[in-house]
Amino acid sequence: MPQSQPWQTVAHLDDLAPGGSFLVLFAGRDVALFREGDEIYAIDDRCPHAGASLCGGTVEDGVVTCPWHYWSFRLRDGAWTGNPRVKTGTYAVRVVGGDIQLAAPAVPPSPREDCPCGTQV
Repeated sequence: MPQSQPWQTVAHLDDLAPGGSFLVLFAGRDVALFREGDEIYAIDDRCPHAGASLCGGTVEDGVVTCPWHYWSFRLRDGAWTGNPRVKTGTYAVRVVGGDIQLAAPAVPPSPREDCPCGTQV
């Protein structure tokens, strides 16, 4: 019988304004939470290109844009809009009684690899 995912409360819904972002520490990583409409998304905070905080980026139509070099990532799956093979980690999210909870990833996100633009990251 498969085990249920361990969920951890990382913030309260009131901490995350509509259209806002919030940075939390989860599973030893900085994770950016985003609230867009009725949805809450959780992705690794660091842009895989140059390490900028995605939490400080702008969000529009389910995409966060990095504040440094303007790379854009889909919040639902972490894919870079310029090349969907490049991704940042994402986390399952649920809201229980006003608490935002994240599921521990089954496989820890892999470290960043070489940037497709040739820059070592």
